[in-house]
Amino acid sequence: MDIKAIQEYLGADWQAVKSRMTSALMSDINLLNSTNESILSHSGKQLRPMLSLLMAKACSGGEVNGATVNYAAASELLHNATLLHDDVADGSEKRRGAPTIMSLMGPAVSVLVGDYWLVKAMELILEASDDNSNVMRIFSKTLSDLAEGEMLQLQKAQLGDTDEDDYLRIIYSKTASLFEAACASAAISVGADERMYKAATDYARMLGIAFQIKDDILDYAGTEAVGKPLGADILEQKITMPLLGALAGADAETAAGIRKMVSDIPGHPEYRDEIVAFVKENGGVEYAVEKLNHYVNLAVEALEPLPDTVARKSLVELAYFTAERIS
Repeated sequence: MDIKAIQEYLGADWQAVKSRMTSALMSDINLLNSTNESILSHSGKQLRPMLSLLMAKACSGGEVNGATVNYAAASELLHNATLLHDDVADGSEKRRGAPTIMSLMGPAVSVLVGDYWLVKAMELILEASDDNSNVMRIFSKTLSDLAEGEMLQLQKAQLGDTDEDDYLRIIYSKTASLFEAACASAAISVGADERMYKAATDYARMLGIAFQIKDDILDYAGTEAVGKPLGADILEQKITMPLLGALAGADAETAAGIRKMVSDIPGHPEYRDEIVAFVKENGGVEYAVEKLNHYVNLAVEALEPLPDTVARKSLVELAYFTAERIS
C-alpha cells in the first residue's frame, strides 16, 4: 500500500481533514488567502494528519469523529507553521523544490503567516470538544519541544560537539514530538484505553525519529528530489546520524579535525565536499541506515497491542515507507 492508496482508503475522512484545513485558514484578506493556498498546494505528503486518521481508526475499529478531524488538521497546520518559521531561521530559498514564502515575500511575511497558521491550529483544537485540555497540553508540549530543539541544535552547531544523545534529543524535539502529538490526540479523540494510547505514542515517537534519520541520510545519499541541495545540513553546521556514524569509527585526531571543519564551515563552505566524502568513505550512511531500520522496527513492534485491521496494516506500511522513500 502506497501513500495514494492510504489516502483512498481514508476516503471521505481524508477529504474532511483537507476541507477543515482550508476552512480554518479562510480570511477576508485576499493576499493572505492566496498565500495560504500556495502553501497548501506545496504541502508535501501530509503524513501527520494521515497518521492521526489511521491511528484513530486503528484504536476504534475504524471510526473517526469531528474531534479526530480537527486534531488531524491542527497537526498539519502546526507543522507548516514551524516550517514557515524555520525557513526564516535557516534562510531557506526553497522547500520541497518550490520557492519559500520567505524568498518570495520576505522573512516578516513568512513569520506572520506562520503565526497565523499556528493560531488557527490552536483554534481547531479548542473547537474540537468541551474536554480538550489534555490535547491542548500535548500540543503545547510539542511547541515547547520544538523551541528547545531549535535552541539545542543552535548551541551544538556553535560548539561542534553534538553526540548521538544530543542528536536524538534534537530530532525528537523537532520532528518526533509532533508525530507523537498527532497520534496521541487521535487516540484520545476515540476514547482509546491506556494500552492503546501507549501503543499510539510509542509508535509515533519511533516513527518520527526514523523519519528524521531518513531525511538526514538523504542529505548525504539522496538526490535533488529531496527539495534541498545535498550537503545542506553541513552548511548549517548540523552534525547528524551519518556524520556521527563516520566519526564513531575515526581516530580522535581525525574526528576532532572534522568537527573543527563543521564549526568553521560558515567561512569555508568548500569544506562541505570533504566532509560528505568523509562520511561516505567511513561507513556513515550505512551506520545511519542501521539506526533507521532499528527505529522502524521499534515503531512496527509498538503496534502489536492494536487489533489487526486495515488501519494498523497501513501504519505498518507507513513505517516501512519511511525507510524506503527517496524524497
